[in-house]
Amino acid sequence: FCFKSKPGISVVGPPHPPESLKRIEERGVVDAATLSMEEAAADADFIFLCVPVGLLEDYLRKLTELPLKPGCIITDVGSTKASVAACAAQIARPGVHFIGGHPMAGSERSGVEAASTLLFENAFYVLTPSSGVPEEAYHRLEQLLAYTKAQIVRVDPVLHDEIVGAISHLPHIIAVALVNQVRHYNDSNGLYRMLAAGGFRDITRIASSDPVIWRDILLSNRDVLLHLLKDWNREIEGFITLLEAQNGEGIEAEFQKANQFRGELPERRKGAITSLFDIYIDVPDTPGIIGQIATEL
Repeated sequence: FCFKSKPGISVVGPPHPPESLKRIEERGVVDAATLSMEEAAADADFIFLCVPVGLLEDYLRKLTELPLKPGCIITDVGSTKASVAACAAQIARPGVHFIGGHPMAGSERSGVEAASTLLFENAFYVLTPSSGVPEEAYHRLEQLLAYTKAQIVRVDPVLHDEIVGAISHLPHIIAVALVNQVRHYNDSNGLYRMLAAGGFRDITRIASSDPVIWRDILLSNRDVLLHLLKDWNREIEGFITLLEAQNGEGIEAEFQKANQFRGELPERRKGAITSLFDIYIDVPDTPGIIGQIATEL
């Protein structure tokens, strides 16, 4: 969407999955839609692989077998970079360059219906060129991505996976585990679900993310996540020790350290997990008050 109607740019796309072809055409996401990857890639200067992480390497191999245009740049939008970068290095061919990409914006919504021209505006867009990628190719992709109005950040593929593992992938696992823990308790007492409608629902929002997409993401970052989960276990064991010892000072210190670091995090910036923006309005609990506020807003 960000590239549509820009001078000199034509967006051609084979949809994934193929049955979404009609929706893509109706939504106006591309200038021309085709079910043929060969046809779409034939004259492409840039190819964006917008498929689930688990399919990236298969599509990359298929692309490198096609007669691509000299100087063509292939990139992706996956949440992990090291494995696909390694695959690209194995099947590299002269004149075709792969540069990993990860636009750190979006929501729990997916598919054509979630497309937006403003999706990447002011977000971080991470590029992870491997060694051997010409600077000229990197800058060409960087210039194209300027149309997204995102802030481009250059990161090593392995370091990228370590960072997003900690700030995105691990939090998703924790959110899912929290929800499933309460789900088990709710089986014997429905009050758990009823009273979890407030803050608990907010802090576990990301547990509603697409299960298939996140299965592939977690498996593709397996080694990093195993290390992070072991670290997380040590954090939990630390709280168990503090509680068993009734160490109030220790508990308070943990909250203070977290409070301080969280206060140093940048605000109003799109990142690996979509931000929420809250409006607080103090009103009496009377019939019709919510409708009145909605009308005013």
